[in-house]
Amino acid sequence: MSQAQQTIPETIPDGYMQNAMGHLVPAGQVSEQDQLRDQLVNDLAPAAIALHESLKAFKQKALEDIEDLITIAGERYGAKLGGKKGNVSLTSYNGKYKVVRAFREVIAFTEEIEAGKALIDNCLKRWSSNADPHLQAVVEQAFRTNTQGEIRTGKILDLMRLQIDDDEWKNAMQALRDAMKNCGTAVYVRVYERIGKSDQYKPIALDLASV
Repeated sequence: MSQAQQTIPETIPDGYMQNAMGHLVPAGQVSEQDQLRDQLVNDLAPAAIALHESLKAFKQKALEDIEDLITIAGERYGAKLGGKKGNVSLTSYNGKYKVVRAFREVIAFTEEIEAGKALIDNCLKRWSSNADPHLQAVVEQAFRTNTQGEIRTGKILDLMRLQIDDDEWKNAMQALRDAMKNCGTAVYVRVYERIGKSDQYKPIALDLASV
């Protein structure tokens, strides 16, 4: 085994770096650009992990505090705070901030969605040049997966709301409905800040994409 391909021990000796295959490589054999990139990523990743843990702790505390407030309200007034699925909106006394707890059903799709897509494709081919370009775009977006390879539920629901008087299209929509499977409920905590003195609120972004 060459010096550049030694199996990495529990601790990395001074003067060596670990490559993606788990081998030890003398630092002198690693380019300056690779070392700079490695340093940058290793600086940012732990900070991201710490932020993730902080957000997780914040969500847990927020849910517990909201539940405590609901319990207190119930005990004090005999009232039930929240909607059918436990959704609740809480506003500070001066109206500057608002905290919302919201539940959302998590929907997944079974293999029957492929039958629905095939029927929709048949419709578009049959309608040929008479097919609305906007409809074609809607269909294309509906079946485009996200970065996790998952079907976008909202896009499928938008497709199912279209009123098209065609038997094959109706069969396709039925196939989509049959393909939908409830996988449980997700709970969200969203925090908002009032815009000036208006009755409008803007969300306080808690994800990197929105910051």
